[in-house]
Amino acid sequence: MDPGVIRKLDEVVVNRIAAGEIIQRPANALKEMIENSLDAKATSITITVKAGGLRSLQIQDNGTGIRREDLGIVCERFTTSKLQSFDDLSSISTYGFRGEALASISHVAHLTIVTKTKHEKCAYKACYEDGKLKGDIKPIAGNQGTQITVDELFYNVPMRKQALKTPNEEFQRISDVVSRYAVHNPHACFILKKFGETATIRTQAKTTVAHNIGAIYGAGIGKALVPIELRDEVMQLTVEGYVTNVNFSLKKGISLMFINHRAVECSALKKAIDAIYAVYLPKGSAPFVYLSLELNPQNVDVNVHPTKHEVHFLHEEEIVEKVKLLVERALLGGNAARSYTQALLPGATQPLDSSKVNESMVGGGDEKPRLDYKFVRTSHSEQKLEKFFNISGSGAGSSAGGGDPIKEEPQDEVVEPKLTQPSPSRKKKVVKRETRLHSIHTLRQQVESDGDENLRKIFRELTYVGTIDREQVLIQYDTKMYLSKVQPIAEELFYQLLLFNFGNFERLTLSEPLDLKRLVHAGLDDPASGYTEEDGPADELADVIVQKLVSKAPVLREYYNLSIREDGCLESLPKLLDNYIPSLVFLPMYVIRLATDVEWEEEQECFRTFSRETAHFFSRIALTKPEKEYRWELEHVLYPAVRNYLIPPKEMAKNGSLLQLASLPELYRVFERC
Repeated sequence: MDPGVIRKLDEVVVNRIAAGEIIQRPANALKEMIENSLDAKATSITITVKAGGLRSLQIQDNGTGIRREDLGIVCERFTTSKLQSFDDLSSISTYGFRGEALASISHVAHLTIVTKTKHEKCAYKACYEDGKLKGDIKPIAGNQGTQITVDELFYNVPMRKQALKTPNEEFQRISDVVSRYAVHNPHACFILKKFGETATIRTQAKTTVAHNIGAIYGAGIGKALVPIELRDEVMQLTVEGYVTNVNFSLKKGISLMFINHRAVECSALKKAIDAIYAVYLPKGSAPFVYLSLELNPQNVDVNVHPTKHEVHFLHEEEIVEKVKLLVERALLGGNAARSYTQALLPGATQPLDSSKVNESMVGGGDEKPRLDYKFVRTSHSEQKLEKFFNISGSGAGSSAGGGDPIKEEPQDEVVEPKLTQPSPSRKKKVVKRETRLHSIHTLRQQVESDGDENLRKIFRELTYVGTIDREQVLIQYDTKMYLSKVQPIAEELFYQLLLFNFGNFERLTLSEPLDLKRLVHAGLDDPASGYTEEDGPADELADVIVQKLVSKAPVLREYYNLSIREDGCLESLPKLLDNYIPSLVFLPMYVIRLATDVEWEEEQECFRTFSRETAHFFSRIALTKPEKEYRWELEHVLYPAVRNYLIPPKEMAKNGSLLQLASLPELYRVFERC
C-alpha cells in the first residue's frame, strides 16, 4: 500500500480545530468573555442566556469598550492588547492574553459586538464570521462598554453540538462560572438570567466575598464560613479565603480556587484540603472552600492549557503544605464549638456529662457550653405572638397591642365591583420579556446603589413573629427583636416590584368596569384631595382628569396591564403579588393622583412617579380589610415577599421603619443584675 499524501489543511479547518480546543461548551465561551469584561474594568456585567447558551449567549458590561479602529481585527487570531513580546508572558497579570477567545468563538458561532468608549460620540456595531468582519461597521446608539452576542453556537460543528448536555445542564455550568467570578469579584455587579425570565443570580457592586458567598450559595454556607489569611514574604505568597467550619457539610463539595485572580483547578491543593476535612466530617460529605492565592507572576506559568484552567507554579509542594496548615489551624479554632452526642447504655440512670465527652474528644478542658442567650429561634411555627394575647384572628378591627380599634372606612357605591385574579390552575407559563428602556435600568440601578446591606441581611433572614396592630408587626433576626412599620416597607416593596417586573404584569380584572368620572367625583369629595370650589367646577376638573388618563391608556396597558377603555372606564389593575388584592376604597384618590402627580412628559420621571403613586395605593392594606384577612396577608404574602425581593434603602434605617426593641444578650445582662 502506498503511503498517504501529506497535505496542508485548509485554514478554515485549522481554525475550527483550534476553536474546539478553547471553546468546548457555552460555559467556556462565557468564561472568556467575563474575563475580557473584567480586564476592561467593568463594574456591571449582565449575562442573558437562551437554550443553555446554544441558541444565544449575550454579555453586556460597562467597561472601557473597544476602539472603533480595532473592530476590524478584534476577531482575528493572536490579536491582543495584553502582550507586545514573548517576555511579557512572564509577568502577565490580566485574564486574557493569547488573542484567541473572540476569534475562536467567531469560527463556531455568529458573533456580534456593540461597543462604545468614553471618547466616542456613539456606539458601533460589527458582525463577524470565521474571524473576519462581516459587512460594514455601523454607528448606533449605545452606552459605554461592550455587548457581545453569540448566536447559534456550534452551528457549523454539529458533532460537537450533539455531544453537549441538555440546555438546563449547560445553563447550570454557565451558572457555576458566573457564581465563581461573582464571588471573587465583589466590586462588580453580576446578573445572570435566562432570556425572558427573572435573574437567577444577582449580586450588588461594592460588597464583600463573604456576602456574595451567602447570597449565591445559601445563607447556611454564609453562616458557617471561617476566614483564613496568610502573607509570606519569603515565598512571595498571599492567601485569602473562606472555608466552612466542622459543624457544616455538603453531600457534594464546592471548591472555588483562584491563583492570581484566575479561576483554576489545582488537584494537589484540593486533595490536601479534602484530607483535612476527612478527619472531621462524616463519610460521603464535603466542605465549601474558597481560596485565592496571589504569587509572583514570574513564578506562575499560565500558558499551559488552551482554556487556561490549569496553571503551573514554582514551589508547589511547599505552598500546598502552607495552605494545608493554614486550613488546619482555622478548623481547630472552630472545633471548640462542635457538639457531640452519646447514647445512654441500658440501665444508666444519669446522662453522661457532655462537657466531659467534649473534653476527652477535643483534647482540652477549656470547653464552654453554649449560653442560652445565644440560641436563635429558627422556626416561626413553634410559637407565635397570638398565643400570648389569646388572639383568634377573627375579630374585625381589634388591636393586639391594646390600642383603639381601627374603624373601617365606608365604601362609596362606585367601588362595589371586586377585583379578581386568574385561578392558579388556569394560569399559563408566561415568558417574561426584559425591557431595554434606559430609564428603567437607571431607576433599578438607583434602587440597588441606595440599598443598605445591613438592613438587607435583616430582612432576608427575618422570622415573622406576629402582628401587633394595623400598622406594626414584630420580626426577629438572629437574637434581636424588631418593630416593623408595615406601610412604608410595603410601599417600598411595591415600588421595587413595579421597576424590576416592568412590562411583565398579569392583570387584576374588575368584575364590572368602573366609570373614571364617577371615581374622580368620589375622590374630590374626600377632604384629603384638597379640592375646593375655588379650583373650579368639579365636573370640568373630572373631564380633564379622565381625558388625560384616556390619552395615556396605551402606555398604561402596554407596560402595566392597567386597562382604561376609550369611553373612560377602568377595566383592570396590575397584579403585583400573588394572593394580594389592593383595597378599592382608595381607588378614587389613586385615579386623581395618576393624572395630577405623575410627571407624564419626561420618560424616567414618568415611570418613577407612576410607580411611587401605584406603590402608595397598593401599600394601604390595613385600613379596610377584616382582621383575619389582614393578618394572613401580612404573614403569608407581604413579609415573605419582603424577605425575597426587598432591597431596603439606607433611609429606612433612619425613618423609623425598623426599630430594634430587644436583644437577647442585653436582656440577659439586665436579668443578671436583678
